[in-house]
Amino acid sequence: MQSRIVLLLPARTVDRNGWAQDIVTALAKQDLAVTDENVCSVLAVVEQESTFQADPVVPGLGKIAWQEINARAGKLLIPEFMVRTALSIHSPTGKSYAERIDKLRTEREMSEIFEDMIGEVPMGKTLFGNMNPVRTGGPMQVSIAFAEANARGYPYPVKDSIRHEVFTRRGGIWFGTKHLLGYPADYPDALYRFADFNAGWYASRNAAFQAAVSRLSGKALALDGDLIRYDSDLPGKTELAVYTLASRVNMSKQAIHQSLKLGDTAEFAKTDLYHRVFTLADKQAGKRQPRAVLPGISLKSPKITRNLTTAWFAKRVQWRQQTCLKRLGSL
Repeated sequence: MQSRIVLLLPARTVDRNGWAQDIVTALAKQDLAVTDENVCSVLAVVEQESTFQADPVVPGLGKIAWQEINARAGKLLIPEFMVRTALSIHSPTGKSYAERIDKLRTEREMSEIFEDMIGEVPMGKTLFGNMNPVRTGGPMQVSIAFAEANARGYPYPVKDSIRHEVFTRRGGIWFGTKHLLGYPADYPDALYRFADFNAGWYASRNAAFQAAVSRLSGKALALDGDLIRYDSDLPGKTELAVYTLASRVNMSKQAIHQSLKLGDTAEFAKTDLYHRVFTLADKQAGKRQPRAVLPGISLKSPKITRNLTTAWFAKRVQWRQQTCLKRLGSL
């Protein structure tokens, strides 16, 4: 399979054999089948997210970094000129922090600058504490928090940190593959895994549950896959809508809450709440309701300059996967 993967990669790709080896290693070492479908799924996400660059260039990244810095400073009522003055001192590379920020090209460079600032400059500690604001990176744009939480089994030596590994080709592919394929999901189509890659594990399943709850309760809900609020202990709109069904599903509010807390796990689909809601929804509609729906999420990021959605991302990646499968079939 490795030699076939090499043939799928664009001719301009640096070290095509290395890319192919890292993909096969990520699949095999995670006990995932090295099938055409899995290989093309990984390749499709890599192509979509980085066009096969281990550390992709982000246009205007220096401006994005300054916006982040100035936004933090604004919250603390620190004038911009004071921030610029503080960052005019030399950094560990010999250049000033301001110079390095102005010339930023990749998220790896941006992450390293923030690490240096937080560790060396009082202003950096004031603005960011111990929290590096760069949250994703590498060839599959995987979440650094996800990588750090799923580092067990990582097969390569970690020189500095898991954060640094995410910005490498091998680390980005390893953790990106885990995020894409490393969880059980009984979806009828890979399209929903691609949506989950963008919106979070089980977002497509949960969006379908929200659609069923909305139908039964008459409450309009955002089909975003979030069954509970993660920024508060108060119930969100989805949870409040389910509460209105408490008597119909024969469950207490406490039992409903405990079930909804399983929303980012496979176990949620095994709960009484899940089965009772869909039983009611199927009966009301007179037919089986979808168990997977593309989440209705608009993508927000300083790097995104167009009106994009999770559905757009999933469909675009699926097109790339299908193109890849056709090419593999002809090799």
